[in-house]
This record gives sequence, structure tokens and C-alpha cells, in this order.
Amino acid sequence: MKIVIFGATGMVGAGTLLECLDDPRVDSVLVVGRNPTGVHHPKVTEIMHRDFFAFDSLAPRFADRDACFFCLGVSSVGMNEATYHHLTYDLTLAAARVMVAANPRMTFCYVSGKGTDSTERGRAMWARVKGKTENALLGLGFKAAYMLRPAFIQPLRGVRSKTGWYQALYNVLGPLYPVFRVLFPRYVTTTSVLGRAMLELAARGYERPIIEVADINRLVART
Repeated sequence: MKIVIFGATGMVGAGTLLECLDDPRVDSVLVVGRNPTGVHHPKVTEIMHRDFFAFDSLAPRFADRDACFFCLGVSSVGMNEATYHHLTYDLTLAAARVMVAANPRMTFCYVSGKGTDSTERGRAMWARVKGKTENALLGLGFKAAYMLRPAFIQPLRGVRSKTGWYQALYNVLGPLYPVFRVLFPRYVTTTSVLGRAMLELAARGYERPIIEVADINRLVART
């Protein structure tokens, strides 16, 4: 498979990139970002792209990709709805529309979040915006599109969050992950499992487009 990853310098994207490098089904990974990942590997080609609301110039690079793993996202904390909408819905759709036009045979995997509001009418601002984004992606015309909704994600393999207080939380809760996994299996996963789940979706698909935590873990267990 030929994969494109957005957000590979973030926690989820970095973990996903590592899983792509280890998976023999992956021939190449095109990483699109503003900053270099620091990863040097024969499978990896990086494109430094500054304007994340205009991707037309990259259309030829997307034409041969089998799947996109869109791991780019921002926290809504302290952000008004207009700004969050711009950085979530507008940015994601700017990339996805160019990709589906270049290659509608692509599988698109979007890392959303547990609690996302598919009705787009709930009280939580972030959930409405994420729901609108998911709904738009599902209607674009990709061969397949999957919306992954993780909750607590334990970083593994040296991956760290770029958000300081998130990483501090992971540092505290990390030793308790085995307990959480037993007590709350529908709410916890890891960066490695999330990355491998996307690879399974790209390779073999799934029976429904909304992928909750239990589905994420089930996808990896079936391998």
C-alpha cells in the first residue's frame, strides 16, 4: 500500500507513522506537514507544505495513494467556534476534496474523537464541528471513508504529545494503563493500536464507517 499521512509530528500521527514503517504491506509513506518529522527511512517521503487550506499543487502526489490517514487536529480548549471550525472542518475538507478529486479510489481515515455529534446540533461545540466534518467526509465520494473515534490514547514507542499538559497527564496515567484497559475497554487504546487499526481499514475495510474504541481494538485483534 501507498499511504499519505497528515499530522505525523503529532502524537497520533507519529505513532501511526511508526506502524506504517513496520508493516510489510506498506510500500511507501508520503508525509505532508509544516515541519519535518525527523524520521529517516527508505519508505518515507516528506513534503513541507505551508498553506494548509490550499492543496491543489499536491494533487499529482495524491493520485497514486491507496489511503490517507488524517491525524491532524487541534484542541478546542480556549477556542471560539468560528476559529475551531476553520482549523478543523475547513482545513480537513481543503485536503480531502483535493485528494478525492485526484483519486476517488483512495480510502480516507479521519481521527475524530469519542463523543462526536453526528447530528451537528448538540451542546458541545467541538462535537458539533467534528460531526459536521465527519458527515462531509463521508459524503465526498471516496472508495471508503472511516471516522475513528478514540477516547483515551496511551502513547507508546517513545511517542509524546506536543501539548504539555496532555503529556503530563499521560506521564501520570501511563502506569495505570493496564488497569484502565481491563476496567474501561470501550474507552482506552494506544497509539500503536490506533495506527494498526487504520492499516487494517486500508487493507481490508470494515462493516461500518464510524469506528468506536471497541472497533479500533477489534480491528487489531482480528490480525
